[in-house]
Amino acid sequence: MALLLHRIGRFAFRRVWLVIGAWALALAAFLGAGVGLGGQLQESFAIPGTESQEAIDHLAAVFPQTAGAQAKAVVEAPDGASVEDPPFRDAIAAMETELEQVDGVASVLGPFDEYAGDQVSDDGRTAYLQVQFDGSVAEVTDASIEAVTATGAIADDAGMAVAFGGEVFQETSFGLTLTEVFGVVFAGVVLVITFGSLLAAGMPLLTAILGVGLAFGGISIVAAFAPVSSTAPMLAVMIGLAVGIDYALFILSRHRTQLARGQDPEDSAAEAVATAGGAVVFAGLTVIIALLGLLVVGIPFLSVMGVGAAFAVLVAVAGAVTLLPALLGVAGRRLVPKPGSRAHRRAVAHDEGGKRTMGRRWVDLVLKAPAVFLVLVVGVLGTAAIPAASLDLNLPSDATAEPGSAQREAYDLIADGFGPGYNGPLIVTVDITQTTDIFDDLDEIGDRIAALDGVAYVGQGLPNETVDTAIIQVIPESAPNDPETKRIVEEIRELEPSIAADFGTPIAVTGYTAVSIDISNRLDDALIPFALIVVGLSIVLLLIVFRSVFVPLKAALGFLLSAFGAIGLTVAVFQWGWFADLLHIEPGPILSFLPILLMAVLFGLAMDYEVFLVSGMREEYVRSLRQAQGAGAAEGAGAAQALRQAQGAEAAQALRQAQGAGAEGAPSVSKGEPRTAIVHGFQHAARVVTAAALIMFFVFFAFVPEGSGVIKGIAFALAVGVAFDAFLVRMTLVPAAMALAGRGAWWLPRWLDRALPSVDIEGEGLRDHLEQAAWAAGSTAVIRAERAVFGLADRPVGPVDVEVPAGGLLLVEGEPVDRRIVAATLAGRLEPVSGRVAVFGRPLPSEAGAVARRVAIAEVAAGDGNARTVGEQVGARLDATRAWYRLWPSRRARRVWVERAAQASGAAASDASPDAVSNASAPFAEDTPVAALGAVDRTLVALAAALAEKPDAVVIDLDDETGADDARLWAAAAALVPRQVAVIAGVAPGRPAAAFAARGIRTVRLSPVIQEAIR
Repeated sequence: MALLLHRIGRFAFRRVWLVIGAWALALAAFLGAGVGLGGQLQESFAIPGTESQEAIDHLAAVFPQTAGAQAKAVVEAPDGASVEDPPFRDAIAAMETELEQVDGVASVLGPFDEYAGDQVSDDGRTAYLQVQFDGSVAEVTDASIEAVTATGAIADDAGMAVAFGGEVFQETSFGLTLTEVFGVVFAGVVLVITFGSLLAAGMPLLTAILGVGLAFGGISIVAAFAPVSSTAPMLAVMIGLAVGIDYALFILSRHRTQLARGQDPEDSAAEAVATAGGAVVFAGLTVIIALLGLLVVGIPFLSVMGVGAAFAVLVAVAGAVTLLPALLGVAGRRLVPKPGSRAHRRAVAHDEGGKRTMGRRWVDLVLKAPAVFLVLVVGVLGTAAIPAASLDLNLPSDATAEPGSAQREAYDLIADGFGPGYNGPLIVTVDITQTTDIFDDLDEIGDRIAALDGVAYVGQGLPNETVDTAIIQVIPESAPNDPETKRIVEEIRELEPSIAADFGTPIAVTGYTAVSIDISNRLDDALIPFALIVVGLSIVLLLIVFRSVFVPLKAALGFLLSAFGAIGLTVAVFQWGWFADLLHIEPGPILSFLPILLMAVLFGLAMDYEVFLVSGMREEYVRSLRQAQGAGAAEGAGAAQALRQAQGAEAAQALRQAQGAGAEGAPSVSKGEPRTAIVHGFQHAARVVTAAALIMFFVFFAFVPEGSGVIKGIAFALAVGVAFDAFLVRMTLVPAAMALAGRGAWWLPRWLDRALPSVDIEGEGLRDHLEQAAWAAGSTAVIRAERAVFGLADRPVGPVDVEVPAGGLLLVEGEPVDRRIVAATLAGRLEPVSGRVAVFGRPLPSEAGAVARRVAIAEVAAGDGNARTVGEQVGARLDATRAWYRLWPSRRARRVWVERAAQASGAAASDASPDAVSNASAPFAEDTPVAALGAVDRTLVALAAALAEKPDAVVIDLDDETGADDARLWAAAAALVPRQVAVIAGVAPGRPAAAFAARGIRTVRLSPVIQEAIR
C-alpha cells in the first residue's frame, strides 16, 4: 500500500491542475445533481421485524385509513373562554372542513364529532383535531403539510391560539449556524499555531470543506430516491469536517518536517502520502468499516446515516491522499519552515537534540510513575462511565423539538390541557375474525387495558369495514419518552396471551410511540454486541498493523473506557440535566441511536490516534534493534544475520532471532530500548495528535449550543469522547501501559506472525524500495543482481552478481530446480531471499508485478500425450494473455508466430544463415500435432508462444533432451528472438550458445552456488 500511495502522491504533485480540476468537476457534478434532482430530507423511523411495525403494515393492508401518518391541530381559547363557545366552535368546524379538503388527508376527527374521543380538555380551553394522512411520513408531501398549516388562519382569525404537531412536522431542514462556523474558525486557529503558517493552515481546511461539499452533494442525490433523515447530512458534515481536517493535518505535518530536514518537495510529498497517508487510509478504513457496521443492526434510517457518514469519511481520505499533494505541488518550497522558526526547530529537534518539548516533558512525567497514571486514568473514566448505567433511550419527538417551534407549542398545549400522555397515544390492534360478539369483546378488552396502572384513557373499539380488525386508542398518563410509557406498552403486550385465550382475539400494540419504544429497545439490546464487534475488529486490525498482542488489547480496552466514559457524561448532561442551562439543553432521554453511533465513529478516531502514537514508538524500537545489529555485526555474525532479516519483519520477531543468534557467540545485542522508544515516538506524534484532537473537539462541540435537538447529543458525546480518548487514553494511559509492559509490549507468537498479512504502516518497505530503485537506476543493464540469494530459506541459491545488457542472453547454469527458481525470480514470479535484484530498472520484489508484465515464460510442452496442435498451443497462450478489451483472439498473430518458428527451425536445420529465415522451408504448420514434433521444435513452439505476448524478455529452461542438437536449437532461437528482447535460459553447465554470440549478442553465464541453509 505504501508504494501505491507513494505513486499517487507523486502523480498528484506533478499533475497539479489535472487533480485539482478533477476535484472541482466532481464537486460541481455532485452538488449540481443533488440540487437538480430536488431530493428532500424526511424522517422515517420504520424498523422491520418489530411488533409495532408489523402491526402498522397489517393496518396498511386491512385498515388503510388508520395506518398513515398522523398530525394534530391544537387550538386554545383565550383566558376565561371555552372552545365550545359559538364563535370558537364554528371556527373549529370550519377548520375541520378545510382540513378534509387537503390533498393527501384521509380523514379528520374533530373534538365535537360523534366518534370523537376525549379531545376537549377538562377546563374547556383546549381542543385538538386528529388529522389522518393517506400515506406514511415519507409519503406526505410538503404541499400537503403547507395546506394543513394554512388552515390555522381560521382559528387565528377567531382569536384562538393554534399549533400543529405530529410526526410529519418534525424538522427536516438542513442548515449550519454561526456557532458551527466558529468551530471551523477554532480549528483554523489550532492549525495556525501548529504550523506557524497561514498557507499551511489553510490547506487542511480547504480539503475538508471541498470534501464535505462533495459528500453533501452525494447525500442529496440519494435523498431524491430514498428516505434520508435530516440527521444524516448534519452527521456527515460534522464527521467529514473533523476527519478531513485531521487527515490532511497528519500528512502535511509529515511533509513540513521532511522539508525542514532538507528533502526535495516532490519526494517529500510522495513520501508523506506513503507514510502518514498510509496511517490515514488505515484510520479512515476503520471508521468506514465501523460506520458500515451499523447496517447489521437492521434499522433502515440508521443504515442510511451510517452509509452517509462513511461516504463523507471516504471522501476525506481521498482528498487527503490526492487533493492535498496537488496543493502541496502548488505551494512548492513556500511550505519549507524558515530556519530558526519554531516549526523548523521542532522538525530538527530529534536530529540535533533540541530542547525538550511539552510532549517530551509530559511523557517524562508519565514514565516517572506509570502505574499511578494508569490507575488515575482508569479511575477517572470509570467514574465518568457510572451514569451510563441509567441510560434511557428514545427517538426524537415533539417534546425534543426546539422551544418556540410550532410542534413544540402543540406538544406543550396538549400536555398542559390534557396531560403529557395525549401527545403519544398507543394504538392496540385487535384481530376479530374469530369472535361473533365483537363490540362486547372490544369493551371487555378495553376494560382490561384501562385497569392497568398509568392508563389515562381508553377509547371505544372501532372495527374496519370488513370486520376483521379493530383498533383501540390507549392514552397513558406519562409522556411518550417517559420510562413509565415503556412499562405500559410491555404490560399491554403481556395481556395478549390471556386476551387471545379468553376472546380468541390476538392483539398488538403500535403507533409512533410504540415504534419509538421498539427501536430504542432494539438499539439498547444491540449496544453490547455491537461494542464487542467493534472491539474485535480493532484487535484484528491492530494485530495486523503492530504485530503485537499487547498493543491491540490495550487499545481496545482504552477505547471501551473512553466510549463508556463519554456515554456516562452525556447521560449526566442530557438526561440528568447537569449544566443544561449553560449548554441550552432540555434534559430528557438520550437519542436511541447515539450510543451505537458514538461507538462507530469514536472507534475509528481512537484507532487513528493509536496508529500515530504507537507507530512512532514501534519505529523507534525497530531503530534501536538496527543499532544493535550494527554492534552485533562486529562480534557475532549469527546475530547480525538475524537482525538483517528483521528489517522488513516485525520487531518482536527480530528480537527473538537476535537472541537465538546471540547464543551462538554474539554479545547480547537484542536489548532494544522500549522506554526510549516510547519517549521518542511520543514526542514526535504528541503535537500533531494534540492538534488533531483539539480540532475534532472544537468542530464537534460547536454543534452543541445552537445545533438541532437531534444532533446536539451526538456532537457532545463525540466531543467528549475525543477528549477522553486522545488526552486521557492515548496520551496518558498508552505510554504508561507500554512502559509497564516493557519488551512484552512487542511479543507475538510465531504461528500468529506467520498467519497475519503484512501491512507496512511505517513505510519501512517503501524506504527499502526507494533505496533499491536508486540502486537499479544506477545501471543501464536490463537484468542486475548484487549479492542476490534465490530460492527458499532451506535451499538458497547464491549469492550471485550479474549484469545483462539490453537484448542480451543470460545462461543460468545448474541443477534444473535451481536454475528454474532463479529464472522464475528474475521473471517476477518468485521473491528473492536477500540481496539486490532489478529487472528493467524495476527492483524486486517491490515491483514484481511490473516485471512480470514485461517478462514471458516459455513453457515447453511434453511430447507424449499432448493432443494439441502447434496453432492451438500458440493460440492458447494468446488467449490467456489477451487484453480485456479484445473480444476475439487474434488468428493473424497466431499464424505469424507459428510461421516464424517453423522458418527458424527450417533455416537452422539446413545450416542457413540466421538472417535467411524467410527463405527457409517450414518443417511444421498450425495443424501439426505437438506430439509429432521433436524436442527442438517443441522448444521453438514454446518460445514462439511466449514471444507472441510481445515481452521485453523471455525465460526458457532447456531440458537435457535438446542437448544433442544444441547447434540447431541455438541457431533457430537466435533467428526467432527479436534483437531487443533479452533471453534468460536455464541450461546444464557448459552448454554453448554460439549462435547468439555470432549475432553480436552479449552472453552472460550465471553459475549459482548451492549454499547451506541460512539460519
